[in-house]
Amino acid sequence: MCNLYSSYATQAAMRQAFSVSRDSAGNVPPLSAIFPDQMAPIVRTHEGEREMIRMRWGFPPPPKVGNHPVTNVRNVGSPFWRAWLKPQYRALVPLTSFSEYKDTRPRKTPIWFALNDERPLAAFAGIWRPWTGVRGTKADPVEGEHLLYSFLTCEPNVVVGPIHPKAMPVILTTPEEYDIWLNAPTEEALKLQRPLPDETLRIVAEGEKSDRPTALSQTL
Repeated sequence: MCNLYSSYATQAAMRQAFSVSRDSAGNVPPLSAIFPDQMAPIVRTHEGEREMIRMRWGFPPPPKVGNHPVTNVRNVGSPFWRAWLKPQYRALVPLTSFSEYKDTRPRKTPIWFALNDERPLAAFAGIWRPWTGVRGTKADPVEGEHLLYSFLTCEPNVVVGPIHPKAMPVILTTPEEYDIWLNAPTEEALKLQRPLPDETLRIVAEGEKSDRPTALSQTL
């Protein structure tokens, strides 16, 4: 389960990569570590435009499943997720790398994956929804209306599988895939719920709970 990722890119780079015409995200710095329940940028279609906006990571869980936010969605056949798979609730979640934890002792080791060492921008296949309630930490609860996001997972490829054999995030890498995910009928869009080809993903770092590119390719 991917519960840590980075989006270490400027807003200008994200606007360009995802053809954003409306930026409602405010000032978003490059983010080297994004954890569940944090705010991060996503791209959705809103009033006929591609809009970048910040939302909080994690859907409310299905009934009787506990209280923890649901950050990853695998079973898209469940009635609980069906409404949020419509085009108006799909989103692109910008990333430059994501982490899975290797089962080492005494502590698990974060392993970071990216398309290559320069960490070019890509997107998780995300969904979003409005929700009213309390989010945040016990020390700093935030009550009221929230915009929440999550993203799809699938079977791991041979790069991720040895570290996390259960799943990997669904990652989109081309303008054509971005357009299909945001606009296509649900049946067609869900064909993108598949692992990246093995040769298009690699391990780029390990051991740290944050990640950023060594090159300056994200500073467009």
